[in-house]
Amino acid sequence: MTAPTTAMVLAAGLGTRMRPLTNDRPKALVEVGGKALIDHVLDRLAEAGVTDAVVNVHWFADRLESHLAARTRPSIRISDERAELLETGGGLKKARPLLGDGAVFVANIDSVWIDRGDALSDLIRLWNPARMDAALLLARREGSIGFEGGGDFFLGDDGALTFRGEAASAPYAYMGVHITRPDYADHGPDGPFSLSPLWRASAAEGRLFGCVLDGDWMHVGDPQARDEAEARLKAET
Repeated sequence: MTAPTTAMVLAAGLGTRMRPLTNDRPKALVEVGGKALIDHVLDRLAEAGVTDAVVNVHWFADRLESHLAARTRPSIRISDERAELLETGGGLKKARPLLGDGAVFVANIDSVWIDRGDALSDLIRLWNPARMDAALLLARREGSIGFEGGGDFFLGDDGALTFRGEAASAPYAYMGVHITRPDYADHGPDGPFSLSPLWRASAAEGRLFGCVLDGDWMHVGDPQARDEAEARLKAET
């Protein structure tokens, strides 16, 4: 498969759980280990071969755009959501004209990870548009920082994903990066909507797949998780 060279980075959220750290900045510019969250993910994507990234903006949009203007790789284009927050599906749909026609990474900005393998390369190798609508990067629930809940998915031997459903728990959590087609959300409703119902429909058709990070995942969703992630990164160096 041809590796994606374009990414959609979801950075428009209000970051309410991250307050007071987001009282004067977007969540994307909260720092962990001396680096803004969005730079953690953009650096990972650049290392994986991404040359162009589309970033959606809303909260403190001007400040985020100014920060991104200082980056040279990947090349950044802005999907402006100042008028209305569109959630994950709506954001992908709005950005469609900027994404080209090849497969794209879609990435949240609140995931930081220590990689003992090569997670994004594993995801690229897994991706097969003939068999799947999306390929998700997963983390083992145990040992992850900042993730609360019973897990998201069961993983089949062939990589197919099943939602947890009524089970008390599932071993794997979505860790904020996936590969999909740029038109995956095109038929969603107007306005804000989540990718989750689309994933559920794909899973029911046997077209949602995933692979597991060999490393430590930190979901940086609130100030305590930010502090724990900083400590974990410091311990690794």
